[in-house]
Amino acid sequence: MTAIDALLPHVQHAPPTPEPRRSQRIALLAFPGVRAFDVSVITEVWGSDRVLRGVPPFELHRVAADPQAPVPLRGGLTLAADRPLSWLQDLSSADLVVVPGVEDPGADLPAPLLQALRRAHAAGVPVASLCAGAFVLARAGLLDGRRAVTHWRLTDTLAARHPSVRVEPDALFVEDSGIWTSAGVAAGIDLCLHLVRTAHGAEAAATIARSMVTAPFRTGTQAQFIEHPTPRADRDADALATVRAHVMAHLAAPHTVASLAALAGMSPRSFARHFRATTGTTPLHWLITQRVAAAQKLLELTDHPLPEVARRAGFGSEVTMRQHFTSHVAISPRDYRNAFRHPHRGRSTDRG
Repeated sequence: MTAIDALLPHVQHAPPTPEPRRSQRIALLAFPGVRAFDVSVITEVWGSDRVLRGVPPFELHRVAADPQAPVPLRGGLTLAADRPLSWLQDLSSADLVVVPGVEDPGADLPAPLLQALRRAHAAGVPVASLCAGAFVLARAGLLDGRRAVTHWRLTDTLAARHPSVRVEPDALFVEDSGIWTSAGVAAGIDLCLHLVRTAHGAEAAATIARSMVTAPFRTGTQAQFIEHPTPRADRDADALATVRAHVMAHLAAPHTVASLAALAGMSPRSFARHFRATTGTTPLHWLITQRVAAAQKLLELTDHPLPEVARRAGFGSEVTMRQHFTSHVAISPRDYRNAFRHPHRGRSTDRG
């Protein structure tokens, strides 16, 4: 306290005005042959203003070789660009480059487009592709020696055309050295939401997911393609959905494969087999990912101490939570809270 402060104790000093957050700049790479659906997904995630609902501001720019010429899409649609490829050469321009899927993975691609991708990645800008957009990254040489995914129908084609790419046939999305690739259609939504979650936290991603009426959290390791070929399989899926709903409503309770199998009316072995066939992952892995997601929200939105967060998320101990959390999110719970805490939300400290 200064001498003037001591003399004027009745004066209420206004807190310093926080610096406005700089919008995250997303570059949507636009060129003939990109899929309209993927363009719509990218636009819906990063092109809508949800600041009043707590989502950070975004600037979505459509980058093309000639911003003056509309980019043709299938079905008579066109896309208006607003930035040239040279915009990506400015290291302070884009924070993320997203490549939509392409209608024809074998179509010729302009050399300046591929060069712009190489320069963006060389500058340290994360690059992501949806569906068959992985073929574009492969043509640019960005996937050489790296893990990548694409639509399950195209995995063999990608591996045959680009043998230096380590194609993952089952995952929904993967990351390798700052390059993200995703499988088809819905997996592109999953990847976009995951990129929001990674940069801005679970609550921001969940808010966007709610507005899109889509699932807020699917891990990239889930299987791409799951079949339910018989009515019996559909009945099993319904039973497993009831079990998952029960777990989500009682996440802090202890759960084992045996206890969950009993809820489904199955043997543990049969339950584990049907669960993987229905969801693409094991019961234990699914349970841990749900608990990590719950811990993320608690860390963002409450002031609960870490042991209480661990208890409410169902981990039992702070040590166990830290191990699983760090494995899934790549930072510790404490660092996550420091990075993604929402200072203006009403944070609860009750211990109910």
